[in-house]
Amino acid sequence: MPRVYRRRGARTPIGFVLIDIEPKREKEVYQKLLKIEQIVELYPLFGEFDLIAKVEADTYDEIGTVVLHKVRAIDGVKATRTLARMSL
Repeated sequence: MPRVYRRRGARTPIGFVLIDIEPKREKEVYQKLLKIEQIVELYPLFGEFDLIAKVEADTYDEIGTVVLHKVRAIDGVKATRTLARMSL
């Protein structure tokens, strides 16, 4: 089930994290990701990656810290790919 929390301003640092999970651990990892405050939306996917998480933080460095120290630290997470929002 997707989760949607707060919406911040147009200049809020945002990252979209594609998450690859070990087989049969999707629900377990999903439940752990829901507990990370900076993840404001989380959706299951079909295809190369199993989940996509929208991460909002005060800085892009903080997004990196969340991915490295919280998301990748979860047992069952095989790989991540982070895409950062930009202004045009």
